[in-house]
Amino acid sequence: MGQDPSTIRQQVEGTRERMGETVEALAYKADVPSRAKDSVSGRVDSLKAKVTGATPDGDQVAGQAKRAVGVAQENPLGLALGAVALGFLGGMLIPSTRVEDEKLGPAADQVKDQVKDAAQTAAEHGKEAVSDAASAAGAAAKDAGQQHAQEAKSDLSQQGQQASEQFSPTS
Repeated sequence: MGQDPSTIRQQVEGTRERMGETVEALAYKADVPSRAKDSVSGRVDSLKAKVTGATPDGDQVAGQAKRAVGVAQENPLGLALGAVALGFLGGMLIPSTRVEDEKLGPAADQVKDQVKDAAQTAAEHGKEAVSDAASAAGAAAKDAGQQHAQEAKSDLSQQGQQASEQFSPTS
């Protein structure tokens, strides 16, 4: 007919525990600010981990800088040619003035085209020299840079002669 009082107490205690867990879960679901704060802090931690992993450390930056300085020291002529070529190209991008167009006319356009070609040639040789210097070590890089510099010098000299012959007054 009746149950043992100790069994009833155990059942009541189990029910109280389950009810306590259910109340805690409902209270957490009802506490929207706390859940939002937990979500935001989790995302912030995730972003911090991603940024920390993607940012190079000081040793990596110093290593890259040393490598770049080494390439420049091994092949200063190639670096200079590249800088000159970039300067030429930058100068060519600047539009001509009305006075230049009136005074020089088509001759200026021809000279500009020849200078653009010469600058592109110098830029290509400079890129090749820097590429060779970065991939090869020591003397091999230096020799390749000197070869490209000689070729660029020769090409520029030829194009300069062609330009001067074209615009020199005929006797």
